[in-house]
Amino acid sequence: MQFEELVDELARRMTDSSFISGTISQSRTKSDEVKRVKVKPIELKGHLHLQFEYQFERILQHENVPASEVHGKLSELLERYKQVHAEFADEKIHVQLSKKFKVMWKSDQIHSKKVVDLSHNRKKQYLLDDTTPYPFLIRLGVQSPDGKVKKQKYDKFRQINRFIEFIDDSLTHLPKDRTIRILDFGSGKSYLTFALYHYLRIEKGLDINVTGLDLKKEVIEECRQIAQDLNYDNLEFLVGDINDYNEETAVDMVVTLHACDVATDMALARAVRWGARVILSVPCCQHELFGQIQSPELQVLLKHGLIKERFSALATDSIRAELLSLVGYESQLLEFIDMEHTPKNILIRAYRTEKRHSTETIQQYKAFRDMLGAKPFLEKELLQSNHLFLSE
Repeated sequence: MQFEELVDELARRMTDSSFISGTISQSRTKSDEVKRVKVKPIELKGHLHLQFEYQFERILQHENVPASEVHGKLSELLERYKQVHAEFADEKIHVQLSKKFKVMWKSDQIHSKKVVDLSHNRKKQYLLDDTTPYPFLIRLGVQSPDGKVKKQKYDKFRQINRFIEFIDDSLTHLPKDRTIRILDFGSGKSYLTFALYHYLRIEKGLDINVTGLDLKKEVIEECRQIAQDLNYDNLEFLVGDINDYNEETAVDMVVTLHACDVATDMALARAVRWGARVILSVPCCQHELFGQIQSPELQVLLKHGLIKERFSALATDSIRAELLSLVGYESQLLEFIDMEHTPKNILIRAYRTEKRHSTETIQQYKAFRDMLGAKPFLEKELLQSNHLFLSE
């Protein structure tokens, strides 16, 4: 069997009704950041897709590929990897590719035929089930006492679950031999603060200590009462400003949701100073760069106020993510869920890795910043605290 024949055969079989799951592994290059790729069939809007799950060292990324595009995706992957395991309803196969792409194919029959069922992919599987009553969701008015999610609160329920997915992904980066210290700046009504506490303490049984901080005294008092009613002993709420909070020397996770404009940068700078292992931030009202950008090359874009505002917000978050990477974090910009019909749907996720950055990376950041004529608040904060060095 030739390489092209292998791709044809796998594409054909993986898109018929017998395919259950597969794994593509053994990269041909040590520099490939994706360790392995898992594949499974899913149904989206009534059409067959293959979901490719890319497994990096610390994170997972998913790509849903329509059946008509699977051949090209497999061809691309099999040029990078040497091994394929695939399970079908009545057969398991193992494929090994040599350095010169010689194909070795081994097949084992399955005596008890399996049934491929895509139905489990039709309903979203939440980490918090939408039929189980949770005391904190009932107390916050998201669920009725019998566990039913209120119709008008279903978007909030989806947002809470999306947030918990990010928390769950972060577990491998948190300490396992001591109390985990978590700070939530700008906690507001604290739906997500309570969700975080419930998931880590009640569901996972972790030893945690969580503080929610907000400027609104009446909101904080209400949250304190709810925490007391739920017997959440290691969850406290304080009235305070991000810039004035100096009670910590080390924190494991910093969460900041919709802190306005440079308040987000203040929280990110604090997280870096404390050596936080995990940062989860949903920025809001990114006005800083709007008045700074002076770039003739971008004038076609910048002359439209609406477009300039959106571009400024995207550039601000891109700069934040890049700065975090320059001080030893693995950072990503991910899609969150809109809150109350606003476009605050980008989440900055950063894991501390201490990975050294290259001179080229610094130069790329400086070139982008200078093209915009920007003077980012976060850059100044990190330079002043001696966490960032741009002289290389």
